[in-house]
Amino acid sequence: MDSIEIGLWVTGGLLVLVITGMRVAFAAALAGLIGLVWIFWAKFGYDPDRFGKALTVAVKTAGQVPHSKVAAHTLSLIPTFILIGYLAYYAGLTRALFEAAKRWVAWVPGGLAVATVFATAGFAAVSGASVATSAVFARIAIPEMLKVGYNKQFAAGVVAAGGTLASLIPPSAILVIYAIIVEQDVGKLLLAGFIPGAFSAVIYGLLIVGIAVVFKNVGPPVTGFTWKQRFAALPGALPIVAVILIIICFVYNPFGEKAWGTPTEGGAIGAFIVFCFALFHGMRWAELKSALLETAKLTAMIFSIIWGVLIYVRFLGFADLPSAFSDWITSLTMSPMLILICILLAYAVLGMFMDAIGMLLLTLPVVYPAVMALNGGEAVTAAESTFGMSGPMCAIWFGILVVKMAEFCLITPPIGLNCFVVAGVRPDLSVQDVFKGVTPFFIADAVTIALLVAFPGIVLYLPSLAG
Repeated sequence: MDSIEIGLWVTGGLLVLVITGMRVAFAAALAGLIGLVWIFWAKFGYDPDRFGKALTVAVKTAGQVPHSKVAAHTLSLIPTFILIGYLAYYAGLTRALFEAAKRWVAWVPGGLAVATVFATAGFAAVSGASVATSAVFARIAIPEMLKVGYNKQFAAGVVAAGGTLASLIPPSAILVIYAIIVEQDVGKLLLAGFIPGAFSAVIYGLLIVGIAVVFKNVGPPVTGFTWKQRFAALPGALPIVAVILIIICFVYNPFGEKAWGTPTEGGAIGAFIVFCFALFHGMRWAELKSALLETAKLTAMIFSIIWGVLIYVRFLGFADLPSAFSDWITSLTMSPMLILICILLAYAVLGMFMDAIGMLLLTLPVVYPAVMALNGGEAVTAAESTFGMSGPMCAIWFGILVVKMAEFCLITPPIGLNCFVVAGVRPDLSVQDVFKGVTPFFIADAVTIALLVAFPGIVLYLPSLAG
């Protein structure tokens, strides 16, 4: 049995472990270690006396992964981005955002739901955690919607779908992880997420208005706010604007000079600003402790997944499976665009059984080289490429598409994590209620992904300005 066959068998075993319920971090680490032992033992001719040697080499190879990869400076972005989100919650920014959005757009059909989507988009700009966003707005927005007569399933679906925007709108932990795996510029990827994220929020808003117009009892408008009340609500959202501007200036300086620093430094300063604002608004030690603990828990979970999956990725390198998959993809007679669409559809199916971060970590080492090969390679120019963009730009475009698919997977049954979070926060809602309410947003996501595929400029405009 050659290395490719070993790679396929181990990958199949990994999928079985994940589908049967084992945590991605442990399943990937176990599969990677078994695969490494198998590869090295095969090189020793399956000699029983040398199995111990193969095991020793495999353990040493796997043991080098966690520190060598996770010690990367870029990964320090993740805890700072997550901390911003939790501090913003305890500073009361989430409620201020929702109140401002409510006063400005609640008058349209389904206005409170639209306000919820826009508020989640604003909160996503200071939080890289979709689950946290859904949990926060399940507490804030759903009671407000139910109070004025919204359908409870629809209200729950709005919050679950709106929470997914945190995966795409920077600061996004998933975009950082993607950049590290494919070794692309983190700053340009974060920039690339702004317009598609805002675009997704607008598509959601239009869908909500359309549903509210057709089904009158789903989301009645809320009127009565004066212009004075609307403008009075805006100062509460200013810290969010400040953090967004800081992150942009630390990634790409829109004033025409060099960026002010690195994205990590921008994230740290953003966290400090929100921390000061939280103190000003009366945050106490107990709340700060909760924010730090929640940040540590979520960071530890993400890093554990990265550790486990990187052991599996190391095995894939020895098995040479990424190269074999790329060669097979490029040998197909189908249209490259059709192949890309099939890959995105495969992500939609896979996301029904895996969480977003684990899914990307497991698949990108194999899928990314294949997509780059379809376009003509890492160093291809736009003029010579298949998709009409250079290698680095194709990497950014594909990254946004994949992360958007990861958003989609956060609300698809049976694993849709955001739906479980909303149901967990609201005892009056079952998971089935949330899944029913979120169903229309599948259409919105499909439309958004189709437009991002058809018009790459939506994704690539801001990164192109950064050079």
